[in-house]
Amino acid sequence: MTHEIRETAPPNEPENNWRQYFKFNTDHKAIAVQYMVTAFIFFLVGGLLAMLIRAELITPALNVVDRPLYNGLFTLHGTIMIFLWIIPFNAGISNYLVPLMIGAQDMAFPLLNAISFWMIPPGGILLISSFLLPNGTAQSGWWSYPPISLQIPPGQPINGECLWIISLVIIGISSIMGAVNFVTTIFWMRAPGMSFFRMPVFVWSALSAQLLQLINLPALTGALILLLLDLNFGTQFFKPLENGDPIIYQHLFWFYSHPAVYIMALPAFGIFAEVLPAFSRNPLFGYRSLAVASLGIALVSIFVWVHHMFTSATPSWMRILFMFTSMLVAVPTGVKAFGWTATIWKSKLHLETPMLFAMGGAAMFLLGGVTGVMLAAVPFDIHVHNTYFVVGHFHYIVFNTITMAIFAAIYFWFPKITGRMYAEGWGKLHFWLTFIGANLTFFPMLPLGLQGMVRRISSYDPQYQDGNVISSLGAFLLGVSTLPFIANMVGSWLYGQRAVNNPWHATGLEWTTTSPPPRNNFAEIPVVKRPPYDYGNPKYSVIEPTESDEQRRREIWER
Repeated sequence: MTHEIRETAPPNEPENNWRQYFKFNTDHKAIAVQYMVTAFIFFLVGGLLAMLIRAELITPALNVVDRPLYNGLFTLHGTIMIFLWIIPFNAGISNYLVPLMIGAQDMAFPLLNAISFWMIPPGGILLISSFLLPNGTAQSGWWSYPPISLQIPPGQPINGECLWIISLVIIGISSIMGAVNFVTTIFWMRAPGMSFFRMPVFVWSALSAQLLQLINLPALTGALILLLLDLNFGTQFFKPLENGDPIIYQHLFWFYSHPAVYIMALPAFGIFAEVLPAFSRNPLFGYRSLAVASLGIALVSIFVWVHHMFTSATPSWMRILFMFTSMLVAVPTGVKAFGWTATIWKSKLHLETPMLFAMGGAAMFLLGGVTGVMLAAVPFDIHVHNTYFVVGHFHYIVFNTITMAIFAAIYFWFPKITGRMYAEGWGKLHFWLTFIGANLTFFPMLPLGLQGMVRRISSYDPQYQDGNVISSLGAFLLGVSTLPFIANMVGSWLYGQRAVNNPWHATGLEWTTTSPPPRNNFAEIPVVKRPPYDYGNPKYSVIEPTESDEQRRREIWER
């Protein structure tokens, strides 16, 4: 890609006033930072709940919290990490990058964008405030199956389950509004020359994830409204003793919540596709295949939801059908994994912090993906149903892959967002603590599950204690790992070395503008003429390099 002057944009300068992040703002970059910082605060809350859960599970006996509180802890931990950490953070990083990557000045609907964000904090605060209720939080898990979720003592119209439902409806509406904005922006706001097959893979991934939000999320939002009516207004949609059907709720819940895994994972895959070429100095292998694979994952994932219901009186023919579709997801996902591997194959790797997180996340995704294929098989799924094997597999995806990708993204684009460089040593310390802690925490869950340890329990058979002790120590190490990250981010934003526009010599339009970008992103509207990811071919560089630029580039990457 390269660009030339098409028209002159109004004068605009980067807005460095920190107050912009605390007020209603329609600039997509400010909204993105608001999303990401808010999501990280919820990540800390969810992580604290996880550490309490792991503290309880160090010993087989119940000795830290009582059982109702334990149920509330794992219910809110799962809810917060999915709906208030990963999904909002992905909305934030996509908000920042998509307009820049496609050469747009902002999102298609800036006001709608701001409203979408400002629905997240009240939804999250309402959810967490349920700890203050006399009857406590929701206790039926992040899936909230009826009839368990409807078993509230009479005379308590304001209860934890009620607040859980209202919170998720608010957050869900926010996500639907955001999806409309992303899809419209990508289809209609691309710069001249930015064809679909000149878009970075991250944009393809964001588009695929947001299409899933539009198609699948209304099913969950509708199910939650019906559940609220059953809970507080006497309807009988899901009450089995009054001719309701709780299985219908499971279908509606998983119609969204299995694709939700890919809604969370697709942006992570897009991050890998941006970071791995930049630090291996190789073009992204199989660009078009990886771009189309994003849509392939989204398409197939719409038809896999029943594999969560193999033990819910599902007919045999339906089990076989959804076993096949669940395994089919491995094909486009495997294309992506092959493309990442081929990109770094025999290249000269530069192991800066973003690359470490990207390689670590991609490597751990292999184990998460393989165990996912195992769970797609009906006999194996029934054997390990409701065990810690499922917990281990799920966390190898949502933490060891997706959260690692999120950290890779934060370090990679931190200079662009803040105009400052982060401290490399602190970043690498953060990576190694996270990588070791993540594997200590979640790997023991796989053999524990195979041995029969049931999940969602606060006390267990003593034969499982060794694995649980290792897992808990790993969880505490993960908690410690956030400290150097926070210190690095805050200290570097305030006092870090000033960043140049393209510190990684990466391709992509976002690196052609200032760090941080001006209000309208570009001083001049770019016209795109080149394909992306041409690291190996200098004539395809985004910026036509001068002789001094080339000399400096060689000096940096040959160190």
